[in-house]
Amino acid sequence: MAKRFKSPEGKQLIYESYDRLLNLWGVAIEELDVDTLSGKTHIILAGNKANPPLLLFHGSGDNSAMMWFLNAKELVKHFYIVAVDALGGAGKSEPNERYPEKFDLVSWVDTIVDALNINVTNIAGVSYGGYIVLAYTAKRPERVNKAVCMAGYPPIKGIKSFFIMVRSLRVFFPEILNPTDENAMKLLKKLTGPNFNEALLNNEMLKHWICIMKYSKVEKNKTSAAFDDKDMSIFRNKALFLIGEFDRAVYQPAVLKILKDYNLNYKIVKDTGHVINHEQPELINGEIIDFLLT
Repeated sequence: MAKRFKSPEGKQLIYESYDRLLNLWGVAIEELDVDTLSGKTHIILAGNKANPPLLLFHGSGDNSAMMWFLNAKELVKHFYIVAVDALGGAGKSEPNERYPEKFDLVSWVDTIVDALNINVTNIAGVSYGGYIVLAYTAKRPERVNKAVCMAGYPPIKGIKSFFIMVRSLRVFFPEILNPTDENAMKLLKKLTGPNFNEALLNNEMLKHWICIMKYSKVEKNKTSAAFDDKDMSIFRNKALFLIGEFDRAVYQPAVLKILKDYNLNYKIVKDTGHVINHEQPELINGEIIDFLLT
């Protein structure tokens, strides 16, 4: 089984930085590990349990401590946050030998919400986290109140989705192949809009991003699915899609055609790239809160 970290020392650096980032969230948190069929899943809990629950899923290769750094303080005013470290990423979840070949995404999320005695939840995610949101919503619509997919889209069957994926992945090259400090910053600039203010990112957050680039690697699973007309009908009733106008990975004519053809609820966020909730945190927080609570 592939390892998530390139060295024990690299893992230690990432975990230490993870803890420092959590201390900067500005909210009271609780950390919890949930045993699932595919491994131990680490979650961060914050907010009043009497508030509506909100499951949060980060993007591929990163973790909850970094992903929700600029969002948690506002979101906990309205929701009981359950921020999940995805198995295979650079968080504190530990996949087991089942994960690469037998990972069942829907069963995995079921186990998490069952462990917390949550029957119906809101759910939101960024990039790959957005795919998790859609996959779970499609299979468990009775357990999802509303869903927000940021910097993501619902893939459909056919060659067009393949080319969308290829074009999306190209954004990460060649920097991902040579993860130096310089290339980490180059990739960050590619993933953000031209007017992004890096001052929004705390120095610890930038250090964490560089550590992830240098010392971790994504442990993949075989979960992949295209969505059909029935799924799109569910998304039409439950989901909001938020896409940055400078998102080179997602803002593509073929993606917009899918959203338009299926009459899905989407918004294009100006002056924003793929790192959507970090580039415009106040705006994105507002979109999430307004959509989920109305």
